[in-house]
Amino acid sequence: MAENTTDALYMGFDLSTQQLKGIVVKSNLKLVYEAKVDFDADLGSKYGIEKGVLTNPPEGEIFAPVAMWLEAFDLVLQRLKDAGLDFSKVKGVSGAGMQHGTVFWSKDADELLQGLDAEKSLLEQLKNVEGKGGAFSHEYSPNWQDASTQEQCEAFDGHLGSTQKLAEVTGSKAHHRFSGPQILRFRQKYPSHYEATARISLVSSFVASMLLGKVAPIDIGDVCGMNLWDINAGGWHETLLALAAGSEDKVPELKKKLGPVPEDGGETLGSISKYYVSRYGFPSDCEIIACTGDNPSTILALPLRESDAIVSLGTSTTFLMSTPHYKPDPAYHFMNHPATAGLYMFMLCYKNGGLAREHVRDALNEKHGADSGSWDQFNKVATSEPPVGQEKDDDPMKLGLFFPRPEIVPNVHAGIWRYLYSAESDKLQQVENAEKDPKWPLPETDARAIVESQFLSLRLRSQNLVSAQPDPRNADKKLPPQPRRIYLVGGGAVNPAIAQICGEVIGGAEGVFRLDIGGNACALGSAYKAVWGCEREGKETFEQLVEARWDEEGFVERIADGYCEGVWERYGESLKGFEGMEGAVLEMAAEGRKEKGGEDDAGHGSAMAKSRD
Repeated sequence: MAENTTDALYMGFDLSTQQLKGIVVKSNLKLVYEAKVDFDADLGSKYGIEKGVLTNPPEGEIFAPVAMWLEAFDLVLQRLKDAGLDFSKVKGVSGAGMQHGTVFWSKDADELLQGLDAEKSLLEQLKNVEGKGGAFSHEYSPNWQDASTQEQCEAFDGHLGSTQKLAEVTGSKAHHRFSGPQILRFRQKYPSHYEATARISLVSSFVASMLLGKVAPIDIGDVCGMNLWDINAGGWHETLLALAAGSEDKVPELKKKLGPVPEDGGETLGSISKYYVSRYGFPSDCEIIACTGDNPSTILALPLRESDAIVSLGTSTTFLMSTPHYKPDPAYHFMNHPATAGLYMFMLCYKNGGLAREHVRDALNEKHGADSGSWDQFNKVATSEPPVGQEKDDDPMKLGLFFPRPEIVPNVHAGIWRYLYSAESDKLQQVENAEKDPKWPLPETDARAIVESQFLSLRLRSQNLVSAQPDPRNADKKLPPQPRRIYLVGGGAVNPAIAQICGEVIGGAEGVFRLDIGGNACALGSAYKAVWGCEREGKETFEQLVEARWDEEGFVERIADGYCEGVWERYGESLKGFEGMEGAVLEMAAEGRKEKGGEDDAGHGSAMAKSRD
């Protein structure tokens, strides 16, 4: 990569549940400074939080004090200063925030933001003081883990006729954490606070507002996490706004609270607030680029091309892909791409990931007397088993669902289900008692089956969004529709057996890669967005700029082959059985609810799996 000689620096923020991180990169995307504030460690005793949040269990509420974030901003900037950062070289700043959190500004917010005194802290000047007001009409922000909006979600799901219709319009069915249901509940529970609210931000546009010195617009990608934005029409959906606002005649008022949404994700919102110029030495012409959500920002952490996919293998599992195809479904999420018009971000979220794999690992280690926590036995067994457990072509395929926690996709209660599937006859047979069934030796068979299960679900739901890929070994040949590359991140990305099976199941024309940028993916994505917003030439896309400056060898390691002819096709044959198995489990869950006369414990719209878990 050619070294860029400019000394310009660009900053990216990442405001997550448990920390605020600030990083700085050069124009060539090289990371040069980073600092963070850990909310529990640095501010926990002051705000009474645990893991970044406060809770109200009887109502399912999970929320954060906005004052804590104000204090964190000054603290992280001071730590960057202490690390030697020359703020006068910072030419642009962008940021990211946990998706779906909402911030409610008071009617005094803009005046307070524009009149900040550099001799005083943000906290001193913006926090709410009893009897004196402040910048916020409500001092707390609902967190993405909040589960208090069941009633409001049901209203959103039915308002357009079905969850499918809501997903077609907004990119997702209703979820507890989404801002539309949250705003509806806020208006119902706190009518006077809602009335006193001048503007409503997402966490990402809150970050931009803090930098800009006035309430900033919501980002074109992050706005899709609200159940209020009509993705096809490119504007607020009047009927859904009426639901959140209470009536049609209240829609103009809510629109004013939400504000405009610029179409250009790289738009300069304006220059940085004078507060930061005087207090920290930023140049007065430092540009603020629109801030986006944490998941959209994560896909900006590398030059992701069409049909490339990121799989986050943490406690939970998240699948992200950039695609030009908009094919929404209630089972997953579509959002506008945060930087490139005409592209969408496809996202799948699963509660069950690492924990489910660990249960099988622990059972194997216990049986074989291996060290607890070691993956050696699991990996040995998983890679020695044939694909879908078929020793011979006419053997039944072994398929399973392994959910120690209630799952989102499919939406069922916790449990384990094992099936034998004949592709030739398209017949499924449930293994009722694996402990006594010689066709499913435990726990050995589970080792490969659990990894296959997780990747089969990803392949099933993304197969219509990928295209045929050039064969890197034969320029005249096309491979079947599959991802071009698969990038693994998170704890599971270091496991070679998981990477191997990922490639065998999902494919990957150029292979499976590990993206090694530590825990900085989200913050880096926002810093890269700042570089692009400030330095793009003409119609240069984000992908074009980043790819030209990307250090492939420094950040990416190829760890598995990806597509394997014959094996990939065998997994394709199993997809019909896998889908049938999910349907059978959902049907059993529905029958169970009828017998109980109520809902199962899977819940509605469970909390989003975060990409850096």
